Amino acid sequence: MVGPMPEPLDPSPGVTPFPRTLALRVVTMPRDTNHYGTIFGGVILSYIDQAGFVEARRHAPCRWVTAAIDRVDFKAPVNLGDIVNFFSQTTRVGSKSVTIRIEVEAERYIDGAHVQVTTATLVMVAVNDHGQPILIRDAMARP
Repeated sequence: MVGPMPEPLDPSPGVTPFPRTLALRVVTMPRDTNHYGTIFGGVILSYIDQAGFVEARRHAPCRWVTAAIDRVDFKAPVNLGDIVNFFSQTTRVGSKSVTIRIEVEAERYIDGAHVQVTTATLVMVAVNDHGQPILIRDAMARP
């Protein structure tokens, strides 16, 4: 069961009130690679979407759907055997949606170096069993 929504850390202007947390950590596998031996961008996008869900789920135990993902620019490749970390942070909570920033980092299998891969911002919407948007506060009250 999901606990209550996190309390703001610092109400100062310009400070995001939610902490950055590790949402996913995966090891890349041969099935994820393209013909150059690096990981398909679509595989990383799929994990970004999953990390967004993990973060959204912290706000309410309901169904969440991805309404939008902003531009995703890859700054570095992800190699076969790298460990990929997906950090999430809620940047906005609305009445029916949350905005989440995902930071992707590759931990190189050869030397353990950490490389920034990309970032993305997602909008996740709380929905009922019929796919209709619902109020987050109502979803939090569900048994």
